[in-house]
Amino acid sequence: MSFLAPLFLFLGAAAAVPLLLHLLRRNVTARVDFPAARYLQRAEQEHSRSLRLRNLLLMLLRVLLILALALAAARPFVAALGVGHGATAVAIVLDNSLSTTAVEGGAPVFDRLRGSARALLQASSPSDQLWLVTADGRLRAGTRVSLLADVDAVTPIEGAGDLPLALRRATAAVQAAALPTRVVAVATDGQRSAWSGAARVAVPVTVFAPTESPPRNRGVVAARAEPARWTPRGAVTARIDAPDSASYRIVLGDRTVARGAAARGEPVALRVAPPERGWQAGRVELEPDDFRADDARHFAVWIGAAPAVTSTPSAGPFAATALSALVDDGRASAGASVHIASADAVASLPALIVAPADPVRVGAANRELARLGIPWRYGAVEHGTSVVRGNRLDGVTVTARYRLQREGAAPSDTLARVGSDPWLVAGPGYVLLASRLDPSETTLPVRAVFVPWLADMLGLRLGAPAGDLGVPVEAVPGASISLPSGSDAIENAAGTRRSVTGERIAAPDERGVWFVLRAGRRVGAIVVNAPPEESALARVRPAELAARLAGRAGRGTAAAKAWFADTFAAGTRRPAATPLLALALLLIAAEAAAVRTSRSTAA
Repeated sequence: MSFLAPLFLFLGAAAAVPLLLHLLRRNVTARVDFPAARYLQRAEQEHSRSLRLRNLLLMLLRVLLILALALAAARPFVAALGVGHGATAVAIVLDNSLSTTAVEGGAPVFDRLRGSARALLQASSPSDQLWLVTADGRLRAGTRVSLLADVDAVTPIEGAGDLPLALRRATAAVQAAALPTRVVAVATDGQRSAWSGAARVAVPVTVFAPTESPPRNRGVVAARAEPARWTPRGAVTARIDAPDSASYRIVLGDRTVARGAAARGEPVALRVAPPERGWQAGRVELEPDDFRADDARHFAVWIGAAPAVTSTPSAGPFAATALSALVDDGRASAGASVHIASADAVASLPALIVAPADPVRVGAANRELARLGIPWRYGAVEHGTSVVRGNRLDGVTVTARYRLQREGAAPSDTLARVGSDPWLVAGPGYVLLASRLDPSETTLPVRAVFVPWLADMLGLRLGAPAGDLGVPVEAVPGASISLPSGSDAIENAAGTRRSVTGERIAAPDERGVWFVLRAGRRVGAIVVNAPPEESALARVRPAELAARLAGRAGRGTAAAKAWFADTFAAGTRRPAATPLLALALLLIAAEAAAVRTSRSTAA
């Protein structure tokens, strides 16, 4: 037995009052015999036994009455006793992730899950404590009426959410409740990938999920422009997940640039030199099926002239040779907009800066870096073979380098490291190397990755105007993202504009391309797509999921009524206050009957 209000048990001490009064009535004081009353002695002896029994019965009835009232006030819960389902702390996890928008039987799966959650709330009692947790982890507490309104207002989100997080928050809510019975009730489509990271919890879990096979799905799981800045040629690559061949269409801006069909597992690639200029929105789309959310995937690209680059002799012959290859391929042009030079010879930004050839020139190099506002300085020379990590340079080795020392608080990114030390850093208008582009110091100039790496540095890092985004920001709906300094609005391809403040915002909930604006000019793009794992609609069966989440305390079903029964039968304790109050009424009636009998007998 357990109690919700155990302090009321102290009321049971009042049961001593009837007992005390009964004992006081038995006290015998000094007796004085009156001759005229001696004739009553015989009658008293005849009725004394029945009087003692009645008084004892009244005492017991009154003691039991007080004990019953005290127990009822303490709100006891007793196994296998009581009426109705026990007062239960129930947290409902309602899966509203993107995968629940898949259509089955002419309606989205989410409609079925929401209807079951509503019915479960309606089956609750006023003594229950209730919570609602959605796939994004948002926790709501309230009454049955308020949570019914919340359930009606829930709509599917544009991403996967975090169902393991929602489960943990639901568990924490019920564990903090004062009720003896606690349960988490999960209504989900059972998507296997969504629950793969869920850990077992320490409360009973009931699961409602469909057991039918999910609809056959074709989805675009990847789409991007390569490179992210076309000058003006480039390529669109995509990957389609489908059980068989699928027809696709590639759109750039408002124009269809290609149609085709891809066999199962076949990558999609299209080379194109479009006439559009500036930041453009594109998408790869399929014919619609029962899961519309992944029928299109968006990408963004900047299209314009190739950066005009000059390589000074101080950068070395390997940089000049690689730049010549890029000019021949159309990914760079001859000019002086971007410089490749050593730190002691660089004249202006933007520039790709390499270490000075002579250690004697380090002082001059550091003065130039300070003049240009670059927050890095060259330190001592380090010798010894080390491996580079980061920026697609994994496997490149370094035998000589300067230690890069940070000075100042200007923005900067570390693109690659040697051990724990920065080796390649970048910021607005600059890319800085800790070694020379020479095989005597690093194998980078003789590796196949060198020319593509140089193209990325020139086109993406240095080819964009200062402060602009070199590459699109890719995000899932609601993710925290960074914007260039001074950005004041974002705008989608349809012209819908939203003001922004600060350099960090939450990505829009609507999938698509959003252009970043500064004073009305497009300075970057945000590409919002659903997580590709949402396209994998494979399901885990309800019983298997329940066992994974709660072990033997888990119950899974595809029938809504069985889910309700499992939820409110998760604990065996039932409230006993109502039976105790009924017992108290019976004791009052019995006491009243005993008193009336005593009075009629006395008369």
